[in-house]
Amino acid sequence: MPLDAETKAHERPREHKAELRLWLRLLTCTNMIEAEIRRRLRQRFDVTLPRFDLMAQLEKAPDGLTLSEVSKRMMVSSGNVTGLVERLVNDGLIERRTAPNDRRATYVRLTARGHESFAEMAGEHGDWIGEVFEGLSDGQIDELMALLETLKASVRQGAEREQTP
Repeated sequence: MPLDAETKAHERPREHKAELRLWLRLLTCTNMIEAEIRRRLRQRFDVTLPRFDLMAQLEKAPDGLTLSEVSKRMMVSSGNVTGLVERLVNDGLIERRTAPNDRRATYVRLTARGHESFAEMAGEHGDWIGEVFEGLSDGQIDELMALLETLKASVRQGAEREQTP
C-alpha cells in the first residue's frame, strides 16, 4: 500500500511544521472516508458520489433548484452539473422544467422514484458513516467536534484577514 502524504510527513516531523502535518492528516482522513463512501455507493447502488450529492441537494429543496443553484451548492462547474442532470433525467430520478419567470433558467427536482431511491441510499450512507466513526467514543466525537469548530473559526478568520485590503 503506497504511503500517503501525511504518513510521509510524520516520518520526518522536523522537516514539516505541525500545522502542515495537521493539514495532511485531515486531508488523508477525508480522502480515506470519501474513497470508502464512493466504493460503497458504487458497489451497493451502482451510483457515483456526485450523483448522490446532487440528489442530496435536491432532497433538501422540494420545489427544485436552478442548475446555477445546484452548481453553487455542489461547488462544481455548470458543465459538470448538466451532465449529471442529463443522466439522472434519463434514469427517471429527476425532472427538468423551465422557470416560469425566466425561460433561460431550468429547474430540476427529484421525481417520486428519485425520492425513494435517495431515501434508500441516504439510510445506508448514514449507517456507513456510523461505521467509519465507530472506533471513537461519544466523548471523543464531542471533543473532535469542538476542536473542528475552533479550526473552522480560525480558517474563516484567516480568510477574512486575507480578503481585507
